[in-house]
Amino acid sequence: MEELEIKMEVKNLSMYYDGFKALEDISLSFPRQRITALIGPSGCGKSSLVRCLNRMNDLIEGCRVEGSVTLDGEEIYDPGYDVIALRRKVGMVFQRPNPFPMSIYENVAYGPRVGGVKDKGTLDAIVEDSLKKAALWDEVKNILRESGQRLSGGQQQRLCIARVIAVQPEVILFDEPCSAIDPVSTQRIEDLMAELKENYTQVIVTHNMQQAARVSDFTAFILVQEQGEPGRLIEYGDTNKIFTNPDDERTERYITGRFG
Repeated sequence: MEELEIKMEVKNLSMYYDGFKALEDISLSFPRQRITALIGPSGCGKSSLVRCLNRMNDLIEGCRVEGSVTLDGEEIYDPGYDVIALRRKVGMVFQRPNPFPMSIYENVAYGPRVGGVKDKGTLDAIVEDSLKKAALWDEVKNILRESGQRLSGGQQQRLCIARVIAVQPEVILFDEPCSAIDPVSTQRIEDLMAELKENYTQVIVTHNMQQAARVSDFTAFILVQEQGEPGRLIEYGDTNKIFTNPDDERTERYITGRFG
């Protein structure tokens, strides 16, 4: 890990929903232009952790975070940190495709417009470039004025990725992005993630062990050991090692399907 530049880092992070402790003492790093997978059984806190990375949990009443999360060495939970700017830098793709009820073009142009881009030529270029990066341009270039909600599920998910790319993020968070789409679309999303590594740091929450093994460079295994306890980081490291020679017996049991 020493030779890799770290884009984001979590140190001693604990998270609470009101009085319930959902995560305890999580520390791990996210190398620049690499894909890190978060794996673990349902309810272990994977999605809660990934939402800490762009402060989406701020929107949940009673949610509280302790510890440190840094982006390029800057503490994102400092009171003066610009949360709007953070969410431009750290974009998020959710489990279910959620295109806005507007045209394909306007879905992608929305973020840049909010950011102050008015020139039509500039917007046209952003929309085309973003859709190309999301491997969707060839399928929609002749129907840009049609509703994004009329696309197939897999196309909608790639449209949502294009919408994130359009605001020029540095990190893309994926919260189970393939769980609601078909296998062919899943393959396209996985291929797309590999292509996006050239420009983006990516974090993916997934229940699919094969997917984690296929797409990620690093893997973090999170586990709730007893019901009612918080999720804890059991093991983190190079994906190949995690899946072929993990240090912790619990990791091996989980990835081989013996529990979870």
